[in-house]
Amino acid sequence: MGLDGKVVVVTGGTRGVGAGMAKAFAEAGADVVVCARRPPEVPLPGAEFRSLDLRDPAAVRAFFAALPRLDVLVNNAGGTPYRRLTDADAERHARVVELNLLAPLTASLAAYEHLKRVRGSVVMIGSVSGGRPSPGSAAYGAAKAGLESLARSMAVEWAPEVRVNTLVVGMVRTEQSYLHYGGEDGIAGVSRTVPLGRLAEPSDVGAAAVFLASDAAAYISGASLLVHGGGERPAFLDAATVNKEA
Repeated sequence: MGLDGKVVVVTGGTRGVGAGMAKAFAEAGADVVVCARRPPEVPLPGAEFRSLDLRDPAAVRAFFAALPRLDVLVNNAGGTPYRRLTDADAERHARVVELNLLAPLTASLAAYEHLKRVRGSVVMIGSVSGGRPSPGSAAYGAAKAGLESLARSMAVEWAPEVRVNTLVVGMVRTEQSYLHYGGEDGIAGVSRTVPLGRLAEPSDVGAAAVFLASDAAAYISGASLLVHGGGERPAFLDAATVNKEA
């Protein structure tokens, strides 16, 4: 799955999952550019940082127009704070949708001519929140559901020149895990709900992204690859009074 000489852009690639993917692409031989509003706190070996606000369409178009070449676009920038629907107005929730759905669309359109020229690929970073109830992050879940749908349509419209796939990511252990799960006890407790017994590491997501961008996945487009450790153990199994061995 070597990517020697390929140019890869990872949006929001300065920390957490994004940094893990940038590292994985660099280790696969790619020339990696990460873009975000702020530089990484820790330098990313093998990756070049460019400042960019993904919610500024004109800046996004200028950024991609200035690139001499692009083989892979990883739409990773996104996220949301915990916020119940009634705790904010619709405009605040719309900002979450803007970052997690409209920004990847803007970036993909800006990158299209580059990708078409080299028969490149787009990797969308989705979330399991897009396929299940997501209380406290409903706008984020809705945006990620839309992102997965967008990727499937994009894969058809842009074939055969550009492949488009989605990584549907579950819970990942990052430097900000404590915001969602609490301290080490909370992380350990949440890990026990995952069939594989742990949260993903950023490197797990990075390896999957490299696969989808590589020639090993040359016949894969419009797909959603689940990177979630087996999903979530159904709650009814622990509530039931029979078949406890499940």
